[in-house]
Amino acid sequence: MQTETLAMSKMGNRKFQTALAAFISLWACPIAVALDSSASAARNNYLVYAIGVVAFAAILWIAQRRIQLKLRAREQELVLLQQAMQQQRALRESEAKFRAVAEMDTQAIYIHDGSKLLYANKAAELMSGYSIDELMEVDIWHMTHPDSVAVLKDRFEYIKRGGMVPSRFEYRFIPRDGNVHWGELNITAIEFDGNKAYLVTIVDITERRQAEKERERLRQVQADLAHINRATTMGELTASLAHEINQPIAAAATDAKTCLRWLAREQPDIGEARESAARMVNAVTRAADIVSRLRQLFKKGAPQTDLVDVTEVIQEMVVLLRSEASRHSVSILTELSENLPRVVADRVQLQQVLMNLMLNGIEAMQDTKSERQLTIRSLMAGRGQLLISVTDTGVGISPEQSDQIFNAFFSTKAQGTGMGLSISRSIVESHGGRLWATPNSGHGATFTFTLSSAGARK
Repeated sequence: MQTETLAMSKMGNRKFQTALAAFISLWACPIAVALDSSASAARNNYLVYAIGVVAFAAILWIAQRRIQLKLRAREQELVLLQQAMQQQRALRESEAKFRAVAEMDTQAIYIHDGSKLLYANKAAELMSGYSIDELMEVDIWHMTHPDSVAVLKDRFEYIKRGGMVPSRFEYRFIPRDGNVHWGELNITAIEFDGNKAYLVTIVDITERRQAEKERERLRQVQADLAHINRATTMGELTASLAHEINQPIAAAATDAKTCLRWLAREQPDIGEARESAARMVNAVTRAADIVSRLRQLFKKGAPQTDLVDVTEVIQEMVVLLRSEASRHSVSILTELSENLPRVVADRVQLQQVLMNLMLNGIEAMQDTKSERQLTIRSLMAGRGQLLISVTDTGVGISPEQSDQIFNAFFSTKAQGTGMGLSISRSIVESHGGRLWATPNSGHGATFTFTLSSAGARK
């Protein structure tokens, strides 16, 4: 095209040069004659001829200029035509590449113009159970589950109005086999074959949904087992817990009698009576707190995460198990770091982990004749990790048993169920932590678990 334009430009220049040469030759003779005439006549004739030459040259220049402008316009038209052809060729190449990639893609790809299907890849054929030709007749609407039709139409209308679907959305579809499948679908406005269309991609997530459902069922089973473990453990602690509750109640009764005696005097001692009443309120509050904690442990329900103060949970379990420890001549020592960050956890489940570890330590010291001491420590480790440990001075464990004791139904105790430590490890791991056991250098063993602080989990 550019060669043609240059040829036309050269031809125009040659025509102009030929016309100019002919014009000069035509006027050369009259000018020569004018030179032989009188000087005045010659000058007049020369001026006329000169003016004529200039006028004719101007006319030729204007003509050439017009030709050049036309040639330039023609050249621009040819450039635009060439660009359009290049764009069409690039579009065809792009569509060819898209088809080649789409045919290798594992997700179903459809191209829809809003009224009919324009294209479907091999994965769409396999996912739907229909051949490509059948898909063109069936269309995606025929395969959409009735409950998902409205959602899909809303998405199409939203895209048509120029909106952007923020992300993939889930919908149900029915392939040729008649079974209901779940798909993750995305719609994007595109240009196809030079026209506006919609790119629809579908990933079959039926197996993933079933796996999620199964995981949820397993979580529920785990929660039920944890509740059974708590209830069983609390049943075994009935005598100790009754004693723990009876202490503040008995103290409240004693303070109530003392208060009445101060008031029964001929001159009632209001100050002493007030102090007795205050002690009575504190004792009753303590009993109510114990009952409330017991109710939480017995309560059955789905795990509920919240910001939890680990130090507070440890202190609560020390209060609940103090009578059980005293019954076995075990002293409880706590070494708790101050200002520990809170963790995102289920409070009841953390109480259960501590209860299992503390009771295991108390039971491990039943047959020892040396000092029986249970030590609970908490400290801040690196990378936002809280480290909580329970150390006893009991019979200990062998290195071979360090991991084996966390297996379900494995127990070193004659009356043990082998579920406490297994459930405890599951709870800690569900909170993103670890639970392990190590034998002490002297007597006993140490059980340690980690929890991520609320800041570290963000």
